[in-house]
Amino acid sequence: MTYLRSALFWLALLIFTPPYALLAIASAPLPRMVRYRVISAWSRLMLQCLRYFCGIRWSVEGREHIPRRPAVILSKHQSAWETLAFQEIFPPQVHVLKRELLWIPFFGWGLAMMSPIAINRGRGMAALRQMARRGKERLEQGFWVVVFPEGTRVAPGKTRKYQPGGAWLAAHTGALVVPVAHNAGRVWPRNSFRKYAGTVTVRIGPPIESAGRDPATINAMAEQWIETQQKTLDS
Repeated sequence: MTYLRSALFWLALLIFTPPYALLAIASAPLPRMVRYRVISAWSRLMLQCLRYFCGIRWSVEGREHIPRRPAVILSKHQSAWETLAFQEIFPPQVHVLKRELLWIPFFGWGLAMMSPIAINRGRGMAALRQMARRGKERLEQGFWVVVFPEGTRVAPGKTRKYQPGGAWLAAHTGALVVPVAHNAGRVWPRNSFRKYAGTVTVRIGPPIESAGRDPATINAMAEQWIETQQKTLDS
């Protein structure tokens, strides 16, 4: 039954993504924020499909910690679920991502219209400078910036070294850092066709002030909070 429900979701994904990609391309002349609101409807539709076909729901803890001004989100990355759900949970946002994602037919075309910060990870410091420049622009345009500091999806109970890019951006712009923990990998495992019924818990932490702190300190504070929460969420 899980396999069938998952197949129905993937079918819906294949049906709805191409026309939404064409809509995204057609929205190119519109202002960035308007484009975001048009294209993000696809994510909300996919979340509804996950709920209806796969029985995946979610709850959010710590909404009171969401600041009123644009901030940098440093989040655990366990699946593709959070890239969809954050568009429902948080204000308008852009993601820092590897540029290769923009080359995926249809999906990547729509993603490119949402003003992401696409970087070449192999360029080292040049990539950090690009992230800081584009990130500052997006924050000033009213967008939040989402960064997955581990750089890739990690299975529940596992962790990888936290990369400094998001903390570096916050330190150079003075933006608040919002740490986020969740257990989406339990219902949508990495690289898995199957989706499992259940409730994802998203836990939002108190904002971390970046003013007067160096990137290493900010990164360590976010990592400590996130990984402490993960011990209870992944158990």
